[in-house]
Amino acid sequence: MYVTLSNDTAPATLTMATNLMRQPAAPNSQQRNHATGTHLFHEGDTANHVYEVKTGVLRLTRVLENGRRQVIAFGLPGDIIGFPNGDAHHTDCDVVATAEIIAHRRSTLETGAGDPETHQRLLHAALREITAMQDHFMMLARKSASEKVASFLLAISSRTGSPLGNYTTFSLPMSRADIADFLGLTVETVSRTFSILRKEGIISLETPQTVLVLDMEALLDASQTDD
Repeated sequence: MYVTLSNDTAPATLTMATNLMRQPAAPNSQQRNHATGTHLFHEGDTANHVYEVKTGVLRLTRVLENGRRQVIAFGLPGDIIGFPNGDAHHTDCDVVATAEIIAHRRSTLETGAGDPETHQRLLHAALREITAMQDHFMMLARKSASEKVASFLLAISSRTGSPLGNYTTFSLPMSRADIADFLGLTVETVSRTFSILRKEGIISLETPQTVLVLDMEALLDASQTDD
Protein backbone atom coordinates (compact mmCIF):
# COMPACT_ATOMS: atom_id res chain seq x y z
CA MET A 1 0.00 0.00 0.00
CA TYR A 2 1.13 3.49 -0.91
CA VAL A 3 -0.47 6.76 0.17
CA THR A 4 -1.42 8.66 -2.97
CA LEU A 5 -2.82 12.06 -3.86
CA SER A 6 -6.24 10.47 -4.32
CA ASN A 7 -7.97 7.24 -3.33
CA ASP A 8 -9.24 6.41 -6.81
CA THR A 9 -7.45 3.02 -6.81
CA ALA A 10 -8.80 1.94 -3.42
CA PRO A 11 -12.14 0.51 -4.66
CA ALA A 12 -10.40 -1.62 -7.29
CA THR A 13 -7.91 -2.97 -4.77
CA LEU A 14 -10.66 -3.60 -2.24
CA THR A 15 -12.68 -5.54 -4.82
CA MET A 16 -9.62 -7.58 -5.71
CA ALA A 17 -9.00 -8.35 -2.03
CA THR A 18 -12.61 -9.49 -1.57
CA ASN A 19 -12.42 -11.74 -4.62
CA LEU A 20 -9.05 -13.11 -3.55
CA MET A 21 -10.46 -14.18 -0.17
CA ARG A 22 -12.93 -16.43 -1.98
CA GLN A 23 -10.40 -18.08 -4.28
CA PRO A 24 -8.19 -21.08 -3.59
CA ALA A 25 -4.55 -20.86 -4.57
CA ALA A 26 -4.02 -21.38 -8.30
CA PRO A 27 -2.06 -24.38 -9.59
CA ASN A 28 1.71 -23.93 -9.06
CA SER A 29 0.98 -21.54 -6.18
CA GLN A 30 1.15 -22.14 -2.44
CA GLN A 31 -1.00 -20.76 0.34
CA ARG A 32 1.00 -19.97 3.46
CA ASN A 33 0.34 -18.59 6.94
CA HIS A 34 2.91 -16.31 8.58
CA ALA A 35 2.94 -15.23 12.22
CA THR A 36 3.62 -11.69 13.36
CA GLY A 37 7.35 -10.98 13.46
CA THR A 38 8.37 -13.52 10.81
CA HIS A 39 10.11 -12.59 7.56
CA LEU A 40 9.04 -13.51 4.04
CA PHE A 41 12.35 -12.40 2.56
CA HIS A 42 15.36 -10.15 3.09
CA GLU A 43 16.98 -7.63 0.80
CA GLY A 44 19.31 -9.46 -1.59
CA ASP A 45 17.51 -12.82 -1.32
CA THR A 46 16.87 -14.56 -4.62
CA ALA A 47 13.31 -13.70 -5.65
CA ASN A 48 11.77 -17.08 -6.42
CA HIS A 49 8.21 -15.96 -5.66
CA VAL A 50 5.86 -12.99 -5.70
CA TYR A 51 3.19 -12.86 -3.02
CA GLU A 52 -0.50 -12.02 -2.86
CA VAL A 53 -1.78 -10.87 0.53
CA LYS A 54 -5.10 -12.48 1.51
CA THR A 55 -5.20 -11.32 5.13
CA GLY A 56 -2.92 -9.48 7.55
CA VAL A 57 -0.35 -6.73 7.06
CA LEU A 58 3.22 -6.89 5.76
CA ARG A 59 5.97 -4.27 6.02
CA LEU A 60 8.61 -3.63 3.34
CA THR A 61 11.72 -1.84 4.58
CA ARG A 62 15.26 -0.89 3.61
CA VAL A 63 18.16 0.27 5.75
CA LEU A 64 19.86 3.31 4.26
CA GLU A 65 23.61 3.89 4.13
CA ASN A 66 23.44 6.14 7.19
CA GLY A 67 21.81 3.33 9.16
CA ARG A 68 18.33 4.82 9.15
CA ARG A 69 15.38 2.64 8.27
CA GLN A 70 12.90 3.53 5.52
CA VAL A 71 9.51 1.85 5.35
CA ILE A 72 8.92 1.48 1.62
CA ALA A 73 5.33 0.19 1.70
CA PHE A 74 2.79 -1.85 3.62
CA GLY A 75 1.20 -4.94 2.12
CA LEU A 76 -2.54 -5.05 2.81
CA PRO A 77 -5.16 -7.59 1.65
CA GLY A 78 -5.36 -7.40 -2.14
CA ASP A 79 -1.78 -6.19 -2.56
CA ILE A 80 0.87 -8.13 -4.44
CA ILE A 81 4.43 -7.75 -3.20
CA GLY A 82 7.88 -9.10 -3.93
CA PHE A 83 8.38 -7.84 -7.48
CA PRO A 84 12.17 -8.17 -7.77
CA ASN A 85 15.00 -5.94 -8.87
CA GLY A 86 16.49 -8.27 -11.44
CA ASP A 87 16.59 -11.65 -9.71
CA ALA A 88 16.79 -10.37 -6.13
CA HIS A 89 14.44 -8.76 -3.63
CA HIS A 90 15.32 -5.09 -3.04
CA THR A 91 13.69 -4.80 0.40
CA ASP A 92 13.19 -6.73 3.60
CA CYS A 93 9.64 -7.96 4.18
CA ASP A 94 8.25 -8.93 7.58
CA VAL A 95 4.80 -9.52 9.06
CA VAL A 96 3.27 -6.91 11.37
CA ALA A 97 -0.14 -8.65 11.64
CA THR A 98 -0.57 -12.40 11.17
CA ALA A 99 -0.92 -12.93 7.44
CA GLU A 100 -2.27 -15.43 4.96
CA ILE A 101 -0.25 -15.30 1.74
CA ILE A 102 -0.39 -16.90 -1.69
CA ALA A 103 3.11 -17.47 -3.08
CA HIS A 104 3.37 -17.57 -6.88
CA ARG A 105 6.52 -19.09 -8.37
CA ARG A 106 8.24 -16.58 -10.68
CA SER A 107 9.49 -19.23 -13.09
CA THR A 108 5.91 -20.32 -13.80
CA LEU A 109 4.74 -16.76 -14.34
CA GLU A 110 7.65 -15.84 -16.62
CA THR A 111 7.27 -18.89 -18.86
CA GLY A 112 3.52 -18.40 -19.24
CA ALA A 113 2.85 -21.88 -17.90
CA GLY A 114 0.61 -20.69 -15.05
CA ASP A 115 -3.06 -19.88 -14.78
CA PRO A 116 -3.99 -17.08 -17.28
CA GLU A 117 -6.32 -15.38 -14.79
CA THR A 118 -3.51 -15.22 -12.23
CA HIS A 119 -1.14 -13.80 -14.87
CA GLN A 120 -3.58 -11.04 -15.71
CA ARG A 121 -4.25 -10.22 -12.06
CA LEU A 122 -0.55 -9.94 -11.32
CA LEU A 123 0.04 -7.78 -14.39
CA HIS A 124 -2.71 -5.37 -13.39
CA ALA A 125 -1.33 -5.31 -9.83
CA ALA A 126 2.15 -4.46 -11.10
CA LEU A 127 0.80 -1.58 -13.20
CA ARG A 128 -1.22 -0.28 -10.24
CA GLU A 129 1.86 -0.48 -8.03
CA ILE A 130 3.93 1.60 -10.46
CA THR A 131 1.24 4.29 -10.66
CA ALA A 132 0.68 4.32 -6.90
CA MET A 133 4.42 4.52 -6.21
CA GLN A 134 4.79 7.55 -8.48
CA ASP A 135 1.79 9.21 -6.85
CA HIS A 136 3.18 8.40 -3.39
CA PHE A 137 6.43 10.22 -4.17
CA MET A 138 4.46 13.26 -5.33
CA MET A 139 2.41 13.16 -2.13
CA LEU A 140 5.57 13.12 0.00
CA ALA A 141 6.88 16.18 -1.83
CA ARG A 142 3.68 18.23 -1.88
CA LYS A 143 1.80 17.57 1.33
CA SER A 144 2.43 18.98 4.78
CA ALA A 145 3.16 16.70 7.74
CA SER A 146 -0.42 16.83 9.03
CA GLU A 147 -1.81 16.20 5.53
CA LYS A 148 0.42 13.14 5.16
CA VAL A 149 -0.82 11.61 8.42
CA ALA A 150 -4.46 12.34 7.57
CA SER A 151 -3.92 10.83 4.10
CA PHE A 152 -2.40 7.73 5.65
CA LEU A 153 -5.37 7.24 7.97
CA LEU A 154 -7.76 7.83 5.09
CA ALA A 155 -5.97 5.24 2.95
CA ILE A 156 -6.05 2.59 5.69
CA SER A 157 -9.69 3.37 6.40
CA SER A 158 -10.67 2.99 2.74
CA ARG A 159 -8.79 -0.32 2.46
CA THR A 160 -9.55 -2.06 5.77
CA GLY A 161 -12.21 -0.01 7.56
CA SER A 162 -15.50 -1.43 8.81
CA PRO A 163 -18.70 0.56 9.43
CA LEU A 164 -19.69 1.04 13.06
CA GLY A 165 -22.97 2.90 13.11
CA ASN A 166 -22.30 6.27 11.50
CA TYR A 167 -18.55 5.86 11.95
CA THR A 168 -15.73 3.77 10.49
CA THR A 169 -13.29 1.72 12.55
CA PHE A 170 -10.02 0.10 11.55
CA SER A 171 -6.90 -1.41 13.06
CA LEU A 172 -3.40 0.09 12.94
CA PRO A 173 -1.09 -2.86 13.62
CA MET A 174 1.95 -0.84 12.57
CA SER A 175 3.67 1.34 15.16
CA ARG A 176 3.86 5.12 15.14
CA ALA A 177 7.55 4.70 14.26
CA ASP A 178 6.53 2.62 11.22
CA ILE A 179 4.14 5.36 10.11
CA ALA A 180 6.83 8.01 10.61
CA ASP A 181 9.40 6.05 8.61
CA PHE A 182 6.83 5.51 5.86
CA LEU A 183 5.81 9.17 5.58
CA GLY A 184 9.28 10.69 6.12
CA LEU A 185 8.30 12.27 9.44
CA THR A 186 9.40 12.04 13.07
CA VAL A 187 7.52 9.93 15.59
CA GLU A 188 6.78 13.11 17.55
CA THR A 189 5.13 14.72 14.52
CA VAL A 190 2.98 11.65 13.88
CA SER A 191 1.89 11.47 17.53
CA ARG A 192 1.18 15.21 17.65
CA THR A 193 -0.99 14.99 14.52
CA PHE A 194 -2.95 12.09 16.02
CA SER A 195 -3.56 14.26 19.10
CA ILE A 196 -4.73 17.21 16.99
CA LEU A 197 -7.15 15.00 15.03
CA ARG A 198 -8.52 13.66 18.32
CA LYS A 199 -8.97 17.12 19.82
CA GLU A 200 -10.77 18.30 16.70
CA GLY A 201 -13.22 15.40 16.99
CA ILE A 202 -12.17 13.86 13.68
CA ILE A 203 -10.94 10.55 15.10
CA SER A 204 -11.05 8.66 18.38
CA LEU A 205 -8.51 6.10 19.55
CA GLU A 206 -10.24 3.15 21.17
CA THR A 207 -6.74 1.76 21.79
CA PRO A 208 -3.39 2.95 20.38
CA GLN A 209 -3.96 0.44 17.55
CA THR A 210 -7.70 0.95 16.98
CA VAL A 211 -8.95 4.08 15.22
CA LEU A 212 -12.56 5.25 15.03
CA VAL A 213 -13.21 7.85 12.34
CA LEU A 214 -15.88 10.18 13.70
CA ASP A 215 -15.97 12.64 10.78
CA MET A 216 -14.88 11.19 7.45
CA GLU A 217 -15.45 14.45 5.55
CA ALA A 218 -13.24 16.34 8.01
CA LEU A 219 -10.52 13.68 7.67
CA LEU A 220 -10.71 14.04 3.90
CA ASP A 221 -10.41 17.83 4.20
CA ALA A 222 -7.41 17.42 6.54
CA SER A 223 -5.68 15.23 3.96
CA GLN A 224 -5.92 17.63 1.05
CA THR A 225 -3.43 20.23 -0.05
CA ASP A 226 -4.54 23.79 -0.72
CA ASP A 227 -2.80 24.04 -4.11
